[in-house]
Order: sequence, then C-alpha cells, then structure tokens
Amino acid sequence: MDVQPYVDLLRRPGVARLLVVGIFARIPRAAMGVVLTLHVVLGLDHGYGAAGLLVAAFTVGSALGAPWRGRAVDRLGLRRALVPSIATEAAFWGAAPFLGYEALLAASLVYGVLAVPTFGIVRQVLGVLVPPDRRRPAFALDSMSVEVTFMVAPALAVLVATQASTVTALVVCGVANVASGLTFYLMNPPTRGGEPEAADAAEDAAAEAAPAAGWGGRRPAWLTTPLLIVLATTVGALAVLGGSDVSVVASLREDGAVGLASLVFLLWSVSSIAGGLVFGAMRRPVSPALILVGLGLATVPIGFAPGPYWLALAIVPAGVLCAPVLSATAATVTALTPERVRGEVMGWYGSAMTAGLSLGAPLAGWAADLLGGWGGFAAVGVLGTAVGAVALAAEARTRPAGEEALAGRPDEPELPLATGGAGPGHA
Repeated sequence: MDVQPYVDLLRRPGVARLLVVGIFARIPRAAMGVVLTLHVVLGLDHGYGAAGLLVAAFTVGSALGAPWRGRAVDRLGLRRALVPSIATEAAFWGAAPFLGYEALLAASLVYGVLAVPTFGIVRQVLGVLVPPDRRRPAFALDSMSVEVTFMVAPALAVLVATQASTVTALVVCGVANVASGLTFYLMNPPTRGGEPEAADAAEDAAAEAAPAAGWGGRRPAWLTTPLLIVLATTVGALAVLGGSDVSVVASLREDGAVGLASLVFLLWSVSSIAGGLVFGAMRRPVSPALILVGLGLATVPIGFAPGPYWLALAIVPAGVLCAPVLSATAATVTALTPERVRGEVMGWYGSAMTAGLSLGAPLAGWAADLLGGWGGFAAVGVLGTAVGAVALAAEARTRPAGEEALAGRPDEPELPLATGGAGPGHA
C-alpha cells in the first residue's frame, strides 16, 4: 500500500492539527449517548426504554438542526455561528445533573437542535484545506479517526460513570463538549476558500436575478441529481451500519455470548480502519454506491455464522467497507457542493446519516424479533444492496452529462463520483 498520499496530506498546513482536534472534540460527542443512558438508568432509576427515548430526542433534534446550523456557518462565519451553540452546550450540561427525566427529555431535543456541529465542522474545514485531488485520502483519514473515537469514547464513559458517578460523567462530558466548541471558536479554521469559485459567482448572480427563488420556489441550483443520489446512498450505508449494531447484539444474545460483543465490535472497527487506509491510498475513484452494494452483500451472510467467534470473523469483510463508504460519500458531497453553501449541505449530509441510523436500527430489531439474529443482518444487508443498486442505475443515467462537465478538468482525477449534470460545479 502506498502511504505517500497520507504523508503528503499531513504535511499540508492545518490538516494534521484539524484531525487531532477533531478526534478529541468528537470523543465527548461519541460518549454522550452512553453517559445519558447510564444516568437515566442508574442515576434516575428509569428503564433502558426511557434512556433510548432520551437519546432519540437528541438525535431527532440534531437531524432537524444540522442543515440550519450549517447554513448559519455559511452566512455568518464559524465564530458567530458557534456562539449560541457553545452557550447551549454550557446550559444543557450545567443543568442536566439537576433535571428530572421529563425535563431532561425536553432539554435533549432542544439541545440536539443547537449543539455544536462537531462532525460537520471537521468535514467542512477539511474540504477547504485539501485540494480536490487529495480529498479521498483526507476523508479516509477522517473516517478512520471517527472509528478510533467510537472505540475509545464508550469505554471512557462507562469507566467514569461506574467508578465515580453518573453525575460526574455528565459534568466531564459537558466540560469536554464546551471545550471542543471553544477550541473551534479560537482556532477559527477556514470554512471557505480564499477565492470564490466561478460556480459560486454564477449562483450568486442567479440569486440576485431571481431573489424569490429557492426552497420557496424552484429547487436550489446546488441541489443536483448527483447530490441527491449520494445523500440517498448515505442513508442506505448508515442503515446497514446501524442495523448491524443491533444484529450483532441479537445474534450474540441467542448464543448466550453477549460478553463477546466487545470483541466483535473491536474486530469490526479494526477492519474498518484497515479498509479506510487501503481505500484512501487507491489511485482510481470508486463510486460510493458501488461500495454500498459490496457492503450490503457482505452483511447478509454474517448472521449465518455458526458461533460467536465465527461471527467475529464473518463481520470483517463488511467492516473493511465501512470507512470507505463513509469517506467516499463525504468526499463526493464535498466535490458536488459549492463552498458558499457547503455548511448547509454538510448539515443535510449529517441528517442523512442520522436518518439512516434511525431506519436501520429498528428495521434490524424488528427482523431479529421475527426471524432471529440472522434476520437483522439479512434485512439491512438486502436494503443496502438495493439502495446501492438503484443509486448505481441513477448514476448511469446521469453520467454522460457529468463526464461532459468534467471533460477539460484532468486535474481532478480523485472525484469518487464522476457525475455532474447542470449543477453549479465542483468545489
């Protein structure tokens, strides 16, 4: 494997610092679900269903607020957009230890709408710091850092909550979330390039000529068919990943081996990191939809593993495709979006991820209840394969226009989705 793309990438000004800050900023966000769950169950003496509802309230709020927060970054700049989010972080985590369940449930919904958009900020800034022909390894590194985050964060949350108290865990998580928001505020990394692109200028001129157009009139110029395709692919990919989480637990519970879940998830994460390393170093672009088809096909047979250790091995092929599908979708969204609206579009990308998780987990749970653990893997695997196949077919229909649009731009060989149509161009 050629590691030179990663070496060159990390030498670019600001990239290494952004990735390191991103890891530490995402840890408290990745830990908060476990922290809130343990606080509801152990601190407030409610059931796991109530805990799940609380986390779901934050998730719904986050999905609703992500596009709006991204749009605020586009229009106001990062610092001004972060001020209300940082204040909300401080207010929510400062009050959380003193709230009863009902008040905490309502506060979680509001908090989700206004929380610091940590994941979106990192991806948006990365798209500015890295030129188009280096975005694939950049987003591969970002996806691998997310894997590391989710390997570390839940364990730290359980450690603090059980060895100290759930209130202590809430305080630590809150301080870390506020600190991450303040760090981004002080860093003030660029969310747009120094020079406006021709596509941005054209869209600005169109907006001035037709000020009433937009969401209330015609479709925005940046909302192209290729972008809709990759957002649908993102929903399908996260449905597979979210459903696989549930299916692993369901399968291991049938075998009386739930204690081995940490081993399965560890192998899943490690294989994802390995796949991300290889994918980021590849020289030829790969469509996110094609990766999703592979992920779906690799997920279906996992549930037929004859035992828990075989299950741990069976999940590796699907794991190898996890980071690649996430990095490919993020890179494609960045490539298909003009900088002037990239924050808003990254918000929609985050909402697509949330929608996929919200779809995959209950679908797998329902299938597991009906058919057993294998049914969960089969259901989300078939869904992912079908979504990927439809996306590939849609790509094939739009590809001629995209290839014509890219025909004189040999300096962008790394775009993972060579489709364009009549959109505003590539960032």
